[in-house]
Amino acid sequence: MCFSFVVCAMPPAKTDQLDLWVESGLDGDDQVMVDFLLPTGIYIQMEVPRESTIQNIKLLLWKEAQTYPLFSLLGEMEGHMFECVNQAAVHEELEDETRRLCDVRPFLPVLKLITRNCGRAERILDSKIGVLIGKGLHELDALQDQEVKDFRSKMKRISEEKMQCMQLMSWGEWLRSCYSMTLEAGSLENLIDKHEGVIKITMHYDQSQVSSVNLVCQTTFIQVRAGLFHGTELLCKTAVSSESSSRSEHVWNKTLEFDIAVCDLPRMARLCFAIYAVMDKVKKQRSTKNTHLNKYQTIRKAGKVHYPIAWVNTMVFDYRGQLKTGDIILHCWSSFPDELEEMLNPIGTIQTNPYTENATELHISFPEYSTQPVVFPAFDKILEKAAEIAGASDSMTMGRGGKKFYIELKEIMERDPLSQLCENEKDLIWTLRHDCRENFPQSLPKLLLSVKWSKHEDMAQLQALLQIWPKLSPRDALELLDFNYPDQYVREFAVNCLRDMSDDELLQYLLQLVQVLRYEPYYDCALSRFLLERAQSSRKIGHFLFWHLRSEMYMPAVSVHFALILEAYCRGCIPHIEVLKKQVEALSKLKAVNELIKFGTIKTKTKQAHLKEAMMTCLRQTGFIETLSDLHSPLNPNILLAGVNVERCKYMDSKMKPLWIVYNNKLLGGDTVDIIFKNGDDLRQDMLTLQILRLMDLLWKEANLEYRIVPYGCLATGDHSGLIEVVSSADTIANIQKTSSNMAAAAAFNKDALLNWLKDKNSGDALDKAIEEFTLSCAGYCVATYVLGIGDRHSDNIMVRSTGQLFHIDFGHILGNFKSKFGIKRERVPFILTHDFIHVIQQGKTSNTEKFGNFRQYCEEAYLILRKNGNLFITLFALMLTAGLPELTSVKDIQYLKDSLALGKTDEEALKQFRQKFDEALRESWTTKVNWMAHIVAHPS
Repeated sequence: MCFSFVVCAMPPAKTDQLDLWVESGLDGDDQVMVDFLLPTGIYIQMEVPRESTIQNIKLLLWKEAQTYPLFSLLGEMEGHMFECVNQAAVHEELEDETRRLCDVRPFLPVLKLITRNCGRAERILDSKIGVLIGKGLHELDALQDQEVKDFRSKMKRISEEKMQCMQLMSWGEWLRSCYSMTLEAGSLENLIDKHEGVIKITMHYDQSQVSSVNLVCQTTFIQVRAGLFHGTELLCKTAVSSESSSRSEHVWNKTLEFDIAVCDLPRMARLCFAIYAVMDKVKKQRSTKNTHLNKYQTIRKAGKVHYPIAWVNTMVFDYRGQLKTGDIILHCWSSFPDELEEMLNPIGTIQTNPYTENATELHISFPEYSTQPVVFPAFDKILEKAAEIAGASDSMTMGRGGKKFYIELKEIMERDPLSQLCENEKDLIWTLRHDCRENFPQSLPKLLLSVKWSKHEDMAQLQALLQIWPKLSPRDALELLDFNYPDQYVREFAVNCLRDMSDDELLQYLLQLVQVLRYEPYYDCALSRFLLERAQSSRKIGHFLFWHLRSEMYMPAVSVHFALILEAYCRGCIPHIEVLKKQVEALSKLKAVNELIKFGTIKTKTKQAHLKEAMMTCLRQTGFIETLSDLHSPLNPNILLAGVNVERCKYMDSKMKPLWIVYNNKLLGGDTVDIIFKNGDDLRQDMLTLQILRLMDLLWKEANLEYRIVPYGCLATGDHSGLIEVVSSADTIANIQKTSSNMAAAAAFNKDALLNWLKDKNSGDALDKAIEEFTLSCAGYCVATYVLGIGDRHSDNIMVRSTGQLFHIDFGHILGNFKSKFGIKRERVPFILTHDFIHVIQQGKTSNTEKFGNFRQYCEEAYLILRKNGNLFITLFALMLTAGLPELTSVKDIQYLKDSLALGKTDEEALKQFRQKFDEALRESWTTKVNWMAHIVAHPS
């Protein structure tokens, strides 16, 4: 394989500037000067209202253009439309003229008038979809990728058919409808099982700016490592290039050979590369500022140090199942996850870096194996191969084990998903695979780990076995979507099991299913088709699928894949477009207000009162009122947000200045709906934590236990932006304590404050009910925060409702990633259980040990239920490993769950461990009070 690479500096970050389209919030001016470029060559500059629609602006321009030369050459006004450069720095045709200029938000106030082409209705739909999904469809049109073209063509055809059918169906018929989107069978005859040669790759390497890597050494060489993987399993020994010390271009006219026959390559085999520098000697760095190399994993071999520079992955087969041949250019990624196997990143994306100008380049060349394309066998050919093998082994044992083997097999199958299998255990499982099917069908993942994926005979037998494997429950099937099991037929089996999910159950796991799409190498996969099918049949699923996908469109590794799914959804659900479009526009308005406040705070040091007035002025503008009113809540599409109560809106005084927006709501009997808009914080980790809390609540309810959990709404909607539901009638522990004490330092130690607050809110039987609510919810959150390792627990992120329910907010630290200062952990307790909590549980009576005993029993029962479902929790976190969450980057992070749930131990041993943690939390609760005192003093307001 021929490869080259170039290391370049990244472009400078975009500078902060006040958004031109909301500037009127500060200066009161609702006009903006716009430059108009006419097709006649005439240039006109004129002021137009920021909030005018594109249609009105065109009318104003047409009236003004009458006073300029060559007006008669323009022709009819309806034959023209505007074009601008949008915020993504690409040309956008403004087909939809009902949009306001302040919503279009051109990068610069320049509008070009162009002649409108035919097919207006379709162009308007394309324009709406492009604006809605955050990526212009012309960008997809411009991609020179046949897979993209084929997927779009297929999805467009299917969507048009669905829309036509929907017009003829009743709603009930529509819900019951389904369609098949299986891949068309190819006509190619040159099958892979005819090829016995080893796979080869030729390499060439080119480097132009090695100095920008900033290596501090005497001698530096560049080297490349390549490995063939199926999931995370290395199929054969890695191949390594020779070292090169050239400063401008590195060329190896040498072939890398992998010790695996072409016919043994699994369909989902991926080729992973790592480019790294090899140093003989590293000088000690005097400055701690240069951490470019220190933050990455290094490998030390034979007295040399290997520093990673870039990585990239590619599939061995293309989306049609053809073995790749010829020259390919791969643009690499520079960020390295932790704990890579020899710096290779098999769970990383197979998409190349779209920022080609700044990316390391790797040129590879696959050899031609035949005069005809080499194609992976069709499924019926695989089954024929399996039947041939089975026929040849009729006289051999089919793996029926005796009692001894059954006991050993049972012990292996009951282990948690993180447990490693030794080679002897894998051999036993494979030998007894038919016993596994009959007695342990839910243990299919362990059988898949025991398959020798580098032997096509084993692969064929597995596919035959899958045809008679019992259907799994949807929860058990989720594990099969882990990146360790990439085989397409396994994933189709898993997706088929998911079809039994109700809409509510699918919504429960939708966050993970979207993340699974990151790992899918091909756009037209079983999971994509399944999610589109369900989304187009359920408005609620469609709503959340849309937002989960759109919120990550800014990530280059998934932007094309997610854009394709979003486009397909919109074409199949055209009536939903306007609803979602209004939500997108509303969030854009809120982001503009937030940036206005940030600008006023940071750049101009504007006083708080003036900023509050500027915020209210913005919210009162006609464009804001119309966009933000009569809006289906992105947090819950069943709630209609009638209109903003401007006087009650505010911004919060934390770093990112989140907006607190208060809505009137006619459907809730006049109650208000409060929503927090955040811009600058990644809410995906909060979403994950709240999803798991919601699942815990469901599992407890299935066991007839009620712990009064409050899993409030939280939704990421874009690049570090999103919405959070405000829980009504609730206050923080800090506020409750501060209102009961004249001294901030003493507030945290007032054990009566919380109970007195509940007494003020409730009396008589209502107080008893509130204390019971507090007891149950406190037990639930004690167990949940311990199991999930939720850190940074201070008195401002624990809240209590007036009805007594305690709940936690703000989940920036999970899985045992506790905050520390000067190397000392701030939190020294397994979970928060202070004496003022116990004071409430015991109804203010220290002698009421029965109530405390009940509370302790509630905790133990809750813990044991979660233990029974430990595998499910591990699976859900494992499916999020590719999401890029800062505290969930490797399997080691999930190990915390295994330890906290004491998986691998008996219930008695686990309960003993939990009781020790419970006693520790109570014994060391004074440290929590000290931390809370420090927090209250540091945050008096």
